[in-house]
Amino acid sequence: MTTRFLRSTLAAALATLAAAGSATAATIPQRPTNTTTWIAQLFAAVSVRTDPDPSARQVVALQPLAPLGGGITTLQVIDRRPGADGRLWIKVLVPQRPNGSSGWVPASQVRLLTTPLRIRIDLGDRRLTLYRSGRVVKRIRVAVGAPGTPTPTGRFAVAEVIRTHHPGGFLGPVVFPLTGFSNVLNEYAGGNGRVAMHGTSLPELIGTRASHGCIRIRNADVAWMARHVRPGVPVTITW
Repeated sequence: MTTRFLRSTLAAALATLAAAGSATAATIPQRPTNTTTWIAQLFAAVSVRTDPDPSARQVVALQPLAPLGGGITTLQVIDRRPGADGRLWIKVLVPQRPNGSSGWVPASQVRLLTTPLRIRIDLGDRRLTLYRSGRVVKRIRVAVGAPGTPTPTGRFAVAEVIRTHHPGGFLGPVVFPLTGFSNVLNEYAGGNGRVAMHGTSLPELIGTRASHGCIRIRNADVAWMARHVRPGVPVTITW
């Protein structure tokens, strides 16, 4: 599959999103609950702002193509409010430091969807639990950050789903970058310290504190997750 084909396919998908329109009275997003989370897909570049006001300071500018894997940028919605301009605005988590960074975009600039999925990772138990509509779907044993490079805690979201095409490699077959970053590493392996859930070439370390902050998952489990989990799914990491 050529790069040109992939880009043309994605361009068609973005055009479809734009044609689909945005929030209407029937699709006003709500704050996340244990059973439903709203997510926003970008079909054009947007400025994320500190307040629901087009004159507010810009937090970050986001493109419709996600920066790591090149898919459609998808954000978790955490609040909504009428803006100073009379339009509906939504507050979204953004993948930048400090962890938990968020900002506002007009709902008219995104396509709004919902997901019944959420993920909870317990660092003490070294266990990932996937919920659907509040009910446990699967519990997965994982490896977490070593004492010197701990996995950050907090509320995050799956930012992208990237298939590595190297299932036997260090990261396994699939990587799920999160919206969070390491609190102790500003750079790792050429990256910016972004935390992810991913497969592993060292399954014997599952159940231990061994990583640089990422969540390592057995390859069979991470491949199963890739059939269900999509960008925007909320991820809560706790001790």
